[in-house]
Amino acid sequence: MASKPHLNLIFTGHVDHGKSTLVGRTLYDTGALSENDLRKLKEEAAKLGKATFEFAFAMDRLKEERERGVTIDIAHKDFNTAKYYFTIIDAPGHKDFVKNMITGASQADAAVIVCSAKEGVQAQTIEHAFLLKVLGVPQFIIAINKMDAVNYDKAAYEKTKAELSAKIKPMGYPVDKLSFIPTSAYMGDNIAKKSDKTPWYTGPTLIEAFDMLVEPKKPTDKGLRLPIQEVFNIKGQGTVPVGRVEAGILKAGAKIVFMPQNVPAEVKSIEMHHQQLTQAIPGDNVGFLVRGIEQNAIGRGSVVGEPNNPPSVVEEFTAQIVVLNHPTAIGKNYTPVFHLHTAQLACTIVEIVEKKDPKTGQTAEKNPQFIKTGDVAIVKIKPTKPVCAEKFSDFPALGRFAIRDMGQTVAAGIILDIKKRA
Repeated sequence: MASKPHLNLIFTGHVDHGKSTLVGRTLYDTGALSENDLRKLKEEAAKLGKATFEFAFAMDRLKEERERGVTIDIAHKDFNTAKYYFTIIDAPGHKDFVKNMITGASQADAAVIVCSAKEGVQAQTIEHAFLLKVLGVPQFIIAINKMDAVNYDKAAYEKTKAELSAKIKPMGYPVDKLSFIPTSAYMGDNIAKKSDKTPWYTGPTLIEAFDMLVEPKKPTDKGLRLPIQEVFNIKGQGTVPVGRVEAGILKAGAKIVFMPQNVPAEVKSIEMHHQQLTQAIPGDNVGFLVRGIEQNAIGRGSVVGEPNNPPSVVEEFTAQIVVLNHPTAIGKNYTPVFHLHTAQLACTIVEIVEKKDPKTGQTAEKNPQFIKTGDVAIVKIKPTKPVCAEKFSDFPALGRFAIRDMGQTVAAGIILDIKKRA
């Protein structure tokens, strides 16, 4: 049988709004979490005095293997619906949220924003919604959760929906087209099946809404872009770079170029999961054999392209960033480490062009001296050494980055414009 199209899904929301429970319930209702797994989780939760947390446990078991070392194999947080095969990119707290989202191997094709009808819209709900938008996530589903805690009251649902809509509409969310689903993750209402407790709701269940998502188009018609994750030198054979095709098509026998080093080569063969391929398309993680390259001529962070359409090597780029977590403030000449596709290098913020209002997305201040946690800004950035980068609008995977400093992700952003090296 043909394999189903694959989508990456991220669940976000305020820490107490039932996000983990919703994820656990989704896995359970789609058969990815078995009765037996659930029973073990229930026993485990009861032992720790957290009787209603078994679904949340399903997600949190990766956290220090749940304090107890009891491992339960959940299918890598993958699940199937009638139409798609999904992988959940988990985003626990704020700091991990962005690291996973940008530097994670994959990007989210869609997001579920979880907001509790009982607690209502919180600052973190809005912040996450804004981040998802800044980072270019294209599709959204809104779960108005904990309906059981408000007696399935339509007015409570409408109030939360209206409040959230008012906050996210100015950010560019198409609120009229979004699914706002009244759910109880714990009781299972409107997750896999329609709930008789919400007769006033006529929209899709969560699982139905997943199948209404649009499959992302694979950019096979664009130029080849393949950032290198690692390079193996195999005695007597040659060099085998490994990476994920982000755009275009890698073909066996094709002539390619590695940038920013400007090293030409020819693809001798391509392999994925120990199988030979004649070509690799976006989303494929492959190793490919090239010969005649000096041992350390290329490395992690190099990007493969076609000689007539090489990856852009940038002198400078303009980006929209969101400062997530900085102990003081970021000023001009700040030079932290940027994680840009597979490259990691120091870059300098040479200019802070403007600060935006995260509530509306409008310009709040031109040329500010500093930006701090919570600020969204347009900045100019100069890499300290040659690196490949592209506009987010042209090649999303090569146009998003995380900024790390002092052992944490301090900011994240997308590239709006580039100035190529002469």
